[in-house]
Amino acid sequence: MNATDLTKTLAQILLSRNWTVSLAESCTGGLVCATLTELAGSSEWFERGYITYSNEAKTECLDVPAQLIETYGAVSEQVAKAMAEGARINSGGNVAISITGVAGPSGGSAEKPVGTVCFGWATENQTLTKTVHFGGDRQMVRQQATEFALAELIALLRN
Repeated sequence: MNATDLTKTLAQILLSRNWTVSLAESCTGGLVCATLTELAGSSEWFERGYITYSNEAKTECLDVPAQLIETYGAVSEQVAKAMAEGARINSGGNVAISITGVAGPSGGSAEKPVGTVCFGWATENQTLTKTVHFGGDRQMVRQQATEFALAELIALLRN
């Protein structure tokens, strides 16, 4: 499925439950929010998005503990988990997605090479995280991360 089809599917699921989704984006810089709001009527199920590109923003907007970032790094499942939970709680939404990663072309390391992206999906009852390594240039990493985040939320909500 492409991003448009994923958005339509997610919208149907959220509307059927009368739920809303919130986003906490770092490396995608609002791309997921933009993708979701391209669909007319998204105001019925899209609550808000936080673009927390800096570590300071993650702490101030999403209540991610600074110590967590210092210990594990901003690109980590621990931080992705805290971002998703912070977005869900602070927005009052039912579900939240978080994305933090290294889109490139620079900024990678041996441990976290360019294309490394950590995700979080939070509901009231659980938070799941995953790390994925995407190939391609900056735009391809960001687009793949957007589609992966949506597809995984759909799978989570269907289970």
